[in-house]
Amino acid sequence: MKSSSKKEKKTEQQKVDERREEVLATGRKFKYPLQWTKHRIVISTILIAVVVIAVMIAGGWLALYRFNMTDDMLFRITKVLPVSVATVDGEAVRFSDYLMFYRSSITSIERQSGQVDNEASIDDLRLQYKRAALTEAEEYTYALKLARENDITVSDEEVNTEFSRHLNIGGIERSEESFLKIIEDNFGLNKDEYERMLYLTLIKAKVEEKIDTKANQTADKVESMLKENGGNYQAVAEALGEDVVYEETGGYVSSQNIDGGRATEAIKLEPGQESGKFVSTNGDGYYFVKLIAKTDTEVNFVSIKVPFTEFKEKFEALEKDGGISEFITLEENNEDNEGGNSSGEDSNSE
Repeated sequence: MKSSSKKEKKTEQQKVDERREEVLATGRKFKYPLQWTKHRIVISTILIAVVVIAVMIAGGWLALYRFNMTDDMLFRITKVLPVSVATVDGEAVRFSDYLMFYRSSITSIERQSGQVDNEASIDDLRLQYKRAALTEAEEYTYALKLARENDITVSDEEVNTEFSRHLNIGGIERSEESFLKIIEDNFGLNKDEYERMLYLTLIKAKVEEKIDTKANQTADKVESMLKENGGNYQAVAEALGEDVVYEETGGYVSSQNIDGGRATEAIKLEPGQESGKFVSTNGDGYYFVKLIAKTDTEVNFVSIKVPFTEFKEKFEALEKDGGISEFITLEENNEDNEGGNSSGEDSNSE
């Protein structure tokens, strides 16, 4: 009798399955170590990225807040990242606004520095312009806060209109391309940045007009008194004293004279006519103009100005009461800035 223990012959399918399993088993030896290596690579990459980002943030913080650097790269970065240089009544002051105002003041001087022998005097100017730019940025930030509280807005159309007006300042017709070249050469700004400055100027002017009760009351008095005395500007100015400013051209001036918009308004009138109340193009008060005489290109007029004062008084009160906190220390005012509050001269962007 034949033994039943004799091995059965394997089919071809069984042989193929066994071979397949051997190959897969061998592959598993390499698969799992490779997965572990990929895992370590991902973790290492993430750690390196975190370290690089941390170093960049630390370097940027030192450059902005410690060393007060103002170069072009940092300016572009602050336009993207919402970093603050100060707070005004709890409102964050954009670092990009501060650098924008500073660059608009110092650019032409720095580009001429090669012609100036006294480098120390240029450094002094840089410090002065930094102080002025920071104060200016703080004032405009406060204006933005008051605008929001008083539902005051400035539309894109208003900014575009103001930009178009600037194209022809001084009576010179310029193309947009040539004007932007002038802006870049003299202020170091592009169109978006210049329009930002125009927007801030317009919003501040609207705020001052809205909140200045005294100026509005004085302007009403001027209108009433001019009607009563037949348009005697000098007499009205003398009656109102320090609340207004009276001026005479004393002769002909260009109708394109940069004087807050008075000459531009005067050229529209006929001799003896009055303009009525209008806001200065600088946004710093109301003007009344009476034309004395004119030619095709020149005007002779008298004017009364009712200056805005309420905004300035509110801002100065904030400074006095510690409502302004600054995150940088300017060298020219180190001792005063240790507590975080400081004051400076206002600089008008127009």
